[in-house]
Amino acid sequence: MSKRIFLSSPHMSDEGYEMDYIKEAFDTNWIAPLGENVNQFESEICEVTGAKAAVALSAGTAALHLGLKALGVGKGDLVFCQSLTFSASANPIIYQDAVPVFIDSEEDTWNMSPEALETAFKKYEMKGVRPKAVIVVHLYGIAARMDEIQEICKRYDTPILEDAAESLGTSYKGKMTGTFGDYGILSFNGNKIITSSGGGMLLCNTENAEKMAEKARFWATQAREPERYYQHKELGYNYRMSNITAGIGRGQLKVLSQRIDKKREIFTVYEQAFKEIDDIEMMPLHEEYQRCNCWLSSIIMKEGCSITPLDIQVALEKDNIEARHVWKPMHLQPFFRKYDYIDNGNISENIFKRGVCLPSDTKMAAEDLTRVIDNIKGLWKSGE
Repeated sequence: MSKRIFLSSPHMSDEGYEMDYIKEAFDTNWIAPLGENVNQFESEICEVTGAKAAVALSAGTAALHLGLKALGVGKGDLVFCQSLTFSASANPIIYQDAVPVFIDSEEDTWNMSPEALETAFKKYEMKGVRPKAVIVVHLYGIAARMDEIQEICKRYDTPILEDAAESLGTSYKGKMTGTFGDYGILSFNGNKIITSSGGGMLLCNTENAEKMAEKARFWATQAREPERYYQHKELGYNYRMSNITAGIGRGQLKVLSQRIDKKREIFTVYEQAFKEIDDIEMMPLHEEYQRCNCWLSSIIMKEGCSITPLDIQVALEKDNIEARHVWKPMHLQPFFRKYDYIDNGNISENIFKRGVCLPSDTKMAAEDLTRVIDNIKGLWKSGE
């Protein structure tokens, strides 16, 4: 069987930065949660993103949960959430006993439609209700239209929680994603552009960012009060990142720019290769106002194309190559179907039905990319 080509797998630095930080943690016996790596990782993420404060946590989902908690989201509150995303964007809404309202996407960015967001605000304003927060996602590294979304949310006095799990390193009009909202989150899961094997980060961008970061750290360490004995006045969580995990993240952060360059190179290779196939469109990058990290290079088949995303996945699987559908929208998921959905021409469902994520692993060699491309092109040649 041919060598396995992954969608996006961990890629440790050639220089061994990660092992240096892990060794330091072992040498100082700081292998449990907290330690110098955790502190420095938070500081270094702030330097890279421009966030005012950051909190290293066990997962991006934990960061979303604490972000909602920091915004005061509670039982019965509405939260407007992008529908075209991974379920981790929406699950924390339920953790807080709040009520999601899913917002359709736009073709222009694949992300939350400002027009649909405005419709949602107007609909619920007529009912005398405003959401407690808006969760915006930067899908596959593509920045959402933050200018318009910020303007709408400011008008309705509603804070933004940015899910930048997939977009570390993406800039929108010169500013890093994750720093537009009151809070933002990052993910360092194994498939992300850099990984700490797991883990996430809460970015705090409010005027009292340091104070709120301290509060999030408090919640994340079981809400233990500063007493000689164990005392708890609030519900806490075991959400803190370990010092070992943070060490891996620090090493990975040193090669972030290299990983972004490689991801963008992969996208360009696909873009050039598929120019001759009219049925294939690349995901929209809008380089005129943003620099996308191209976490996953995704394509969409034009309306009426006889070849489906499943056809592409099956063809690649036969050659031991991994590919995936784009995210199935939340409003189509059995668990979330009972919640409201603000339609914008059902763009999110359309992208789901016609889109596919191609291998974007930064360890791929030129011959690996050629294998992927030849397999896909073969589907059109066989139909001629």
